[in-house]
Amino acid sequence: MLQSLVHVAIVVKDYDEAIEFYTKKLHFTLVEDTYQPEQDKRWVVIAPPGSTGCTLLLAKASKPEQEPFIGNQAGGRIYLFLGTDDFWRDYEEMNSKGIVFVREPKEQPYGIVAVFKDLYGNLWDLVQFKEGHPMFSRVK
Repeated sequence: MLQSLVHVAIVVKDYDEAIEFYTKKLHFTLVEDTYQPEQDKRWVVIAPPGSTGCTLLLAKASKPEQEPFIGNQAGGRIYLFLGTDDFWRDYEEMNSKGIVFVREPKEQPYGIVAVFKDLYGNLWDLVQFKEGHPMFSRVK
């Protein structure tokens, strides 16, 4: 499970718009932004706040007909999460920045979680894992 969360790729319509959303509203860190002129490709890697192992690769749809499948790559739903060590602080801040939650905060056996959508309809869990959960140490 931990290995599957190390690197996730999602398709975006516009790199600059996506970078601004993730860095300004969700406080992701820009790790790499490389343009390869010979392939006319731009590779953007961002990491969730405080993360040392999880990264997110932003890939642009190579054809317009691929854009409707944003959020549904790799043959099915992509499970994305943004781990926090202070759920209510981040929840309130995200609300104040206009991020819409499609599922309000709820206590689960593994912690507290709420679900929001990004610019491209991808669903994200904002989650604070309980102590003892394998993911707890990854967001401290």
